[in-house]
Amino acid sequence: MKKILLIIPLFACTLAMTGQQPVDYLMKSQALVEQGKPDDAIIIMTEALESFRESRIYLGRAEAFMAKGDYSGAINDFNSANNIAPSSGEYGLARIYGLKGDAATSVYHLEYCLRSSCRKSEKDILLDPAFSLIENRPEWRQFWKKEWYDAIEKGIAEIEYNVSTGNIIEAKSVLSALSGNYPGNNSIAYAGALINFTEKKYPETIKTLTSLLAEEPENEKALRILAKTQEASGNQAGASATYTRLLDIGIPDPELLLLRAECYRKTGLTGKAKEDIARYIDLYPGNKKALSFAGKVESASGDNIKALTYFSENLKLHPNDAECYIDRANAYFVAKSWDWAAKDYSMSLDLQPGNSDAWLNKGISLVNSGKRDDACFDFRRSFNLGNRKATEYLSRYCIK
Repeated sequence: MKKILLIIPLFACTLAMTGQQPVDYLMKSQALVEQGKPDDAIIIMTEALESFRESRIYLGRAEAFMAKGDYSGAINDFNSANNIAPSSGEYGLARIYGLKGDAATSVYHLEYCLRSSCRKSEKDILLDPAFSLIENRPEWRQFWKKEWYDAIEKGIAEIEYNVSTGNIIEAKSVLSALSGNYPGNNSIAYAGALINFTEKKYPETIKTLTSLLAEEPENEKALRILAKTQEASGNQAGASATYTRLLDIGIPDPELLLLRAECYRKTGLTGKAKEDIARYIDLYPGNKKALSFAGKVESASGDNIKALTYFSENLKLHPNDAECYIDRANAYFVAKSWDWAAKDYSMSLDLQPGNSDAWLNKGISLVNSGKRDDACFDFRRSFNLGNRKATEYLSRYCIK
């Protein structure tokens, strides 16, 4: 245990020496908390505070203290965050007192939060499990009798909900009413862009968001929709730049690394894609999605040996996952290692027998291994599962 604890401070010092920014510490801390290692996260964030006395660093460490169950430590850090950026720690304090069952103190801090620029949405608050112990308390019910959100905020929330449930007609109806009453509002412009994106009206979406971001360059919601729109319209370079903007403004979301890596891969910037994937794997060692992606990038760049290393590691960690077998089988397939490919496709089909592509590729592997009769069985299974590509192979090898 002592050896492990010594490694964490060393890693944190390495972050500082290699020019890492607060967002890097925040992502590392978040990942450690998610992996059930709040003590390590606290060490990382304590080291970060030596270089960055920022409210968000205190907030990040407070979350780690909360995950550990050290509410006193969390309260101290949320208060420290408030001292640097007023009200930035109020929501965290409301959550802690909610977890402690202290409804009066919880709503006291929640009111300060909602009166500040750090306010949270009604949806986020009501779905937060931290308040489950007090949601039936009279203080909580009395608190929500007051109107904390204006018509625009309520309308935007309604539009987002309708878009998420596919009710675009109702979303457009709400947008029309808001636009008529509040012309020129940026939040309403964002809602219009969200609807346009859902309807695949990409040029209109980009035009609206570009104008909005000129006034609010750090609008996270707008940047995320812009990146999605750029990807959907084929502008992978633009999307990667937008994901970079999100990271540069300090959004501590590790998924942004994988999203940017995919854009880099599609634009041929394999080296940059590998760097982002490596950063993600450092945050989440053994993550199935990241290891699979890393292997596919290596395979696409021509390094099948390294790809197989990633795929084999994934299988070692996830031995009952059909997709992990398919990943490695596909790499063997590309390398024309037919026997190994057939074996992995077979293992995947034991776990997921309805995969028509796996049956087809297994058949192709068997044909190339000189096992035509067995291959024909697989081609028929693929065809019966609806894979019309199997017709060519049935005609060539199985119809006498």
